[in-house]
Amino acid sequence: MREPQPDWLSSRLSRDHVADYKPFVFVDGEGVRCSLYVSGCLFACEGCFNEAAWSFRYGRPYSHDLEDQILTDLAHESVQGLSLLGGEPFLNTGVCLRVTRRLRAELGHSKDVWAWSGYTFEELLAGSSDKVELLGMLDVLVDGPFTLSERDLTLPFRGSCNQRVLDVPASLRAGRAVVWQPRAVPAPALSPRLTSAP
Repeated sequence: MREPQPDWLSSRLSRDHVADYKPFVFVDGEGVRCSLYVSGCLFACEGCFNEAAWSFRYGRPYSHDLEDQILTDLAHESVQGLSLLGGEPFLNTGVCLRVTRRLRAELGHSKDVWAWSGYTFEELLAGSSDKVELLGMLDVLVDGPFTLSERDLTLPFRGSCNQRVLDVPASLRAGRAVVWQPRAVPAPALSPRLTSAP
């Protein structure tokens, strides 16, 4: 795995390509998701599940038609939100900011945004302005590189125990990483017949 460098800038590296788009999936975060996989990553983590997407030219160019489709799918009442994966979303901020800005403009915060990154929260917070802006668009960040020696397939939403699932708005308010907590699902109300004594 390569350590992030200050010259890793989306404006220099990204070719605005996407490796894949998968609507209505259940594995890339909480609830039903629309998942956008951007192309290009320099971390080169050993054991990466999507090594083909390391190339910044893999897949196809991001397009307005694809963006329209993503927003149409996100508007569906069953969809909880958008997931940004890769590749590395924070080395493809041109694509990721386009879709997240439009999501916030059209759907506000009725949908959440998750992202997976080889960067840590702290590295992103100290990064270039486009990285900071994209971080501010997120609800949940799964941060840190996948580390094969720390792989743990029992962990929810991440592959190795060095990675964290963070509540981004809470982390930004606190100025430090705050672990995300799953939404509490309300228990169904019991009928009076079931709760009253015989």
